[in-house]
Amino acid sequence: MSETRAISDDVTNPWTPGGGLRFELLATSGKARRGRFWSAHGLVDTPAFMPVGTQAAVKCVTPDQVAATGAQVVLANTYHLSLADRTNMVERHGGLHALMAWKRTILTDSGGFQVFSLPDRTITEEGVTFRFRSGKKGDEDDGTPASLSPETSMDIQRRLGADIVMAFDECVEHTAPREYVAESLERTLRWLKRCMAAPLSPHQHLFGIIQGGMDLELRARATAQLSDLDLPGLAIGGVSVGEGHAAMVRIVAHTAPLMPAHKVRYLMGVGLPEDLVASVECGMDIHDCVIPTRYAREGTVFTWDGKMRIQDKKFRKDRYAIDTACTCYTCASGFSRSYLRHLSFAGETLGETLMTIHNLHFYQRLMEAMRSAISQDRFAAWIDAFRERYFARRGE
Repeated sequence: MSETRAISDDVTNPWTPGGGLRFELLATSGKARRGRFWSAHGLVDTPAFMPVGTQAAVKCVTPDQVAATGAQVVLANTYHLSLADRTNMVERHGGLHALMAWKRTILTDSGGFQVFSLPDRTITEEGVTFRFRSGKKGDEDDGTPASLSPETSMDIQRRLGADIVMAFDECVEHTAPREYVAESLERTLRWLKRCMAAPLSPHQHLFGIIQGGMDLELRARATAQLSDLDLPGLAIGGVSVGEGHAAMVRIVAHTAPLMPAHKVRYLMGVGLPEDLVASVECGMDIHDCVIPTRYAREGTVFTWDGKMRIQDKKFRKDRYAIDTACTCYTCASGFSRSYLRHLSFAGETLGETLMTIHNLHFYQRLMEAMRSAISQDRFAAWIDAFRERYFARRGE
């Protein structure tokens, strides 16, 4: 199901300061796109998946282990890196690349998604005020008053030093009334123009975010407005917020064809393997989600034959690797399902690390397989084969 790895790290990087984020569309198959772009920190082949390093670290694994899976870009979180002395700490180390020992591309979100999920936020034309909530018991910063505006979000991201920075926007609930979504959309556009006026470093590139809730007409309006601004990339935001797979696909299938063909297309916060396949089928290029790392820590691993819950009793004496055909460190080293089950029940963090390595490896092989199928113009057939095998255990 996966292709032989062909990541082009030996390609000379054509990026130059002030030269823009260069995106090349190499092949299409239906609406699916095979492309690549360069940042100051190297090549990114698309379709791509970005592991999430919320607080400047991909949980349970080292940067070398992340790179070994084939990842070419990771994401860090502006919201979590914006409080107390965290931004200053990153800046003292020379930026996220130096701090994280990650030599490849980094994208930072704007903090909008996290802020707008908080219950005690106040939204004005200036920005958003809120109280920090980490979700971690005993966090000394919990309840700290804070605020974000387009200007402060841009300044934080400039200081973090990511290659791609996201505009500050409002992520509305999928159940929000149309009237509110329309009002929010116009405010988000005004915020975007303020983001564009804020200074960034020469190596940084600003992406805009298409909102519009579940309303297709508003999505089309937002896409047209943002396309006129000639940014190097656009993202679809406001999905993966509880609307479900079918509604997500409906939004992406409607919006993606309206996005500029010569710019990077980013679907934010998605998702499960079946979500990624559907997104690429619609014409999206890059993706991020905590699912492969979070699920690994909870004992769920992904294979071409579907998800596997490693704590299931049936694996108690199973001496096979997660996937005997997988070439990740975990599987190639012979760590068995029964051993991983033991580690999980014993609370040993090694189990979380080994399963995280496997899941990140699987996600990168999934993207490689899609790139290969698009290049060979057989993506529709590939999708049929993938879905038939992946959902076979569920009888779907």
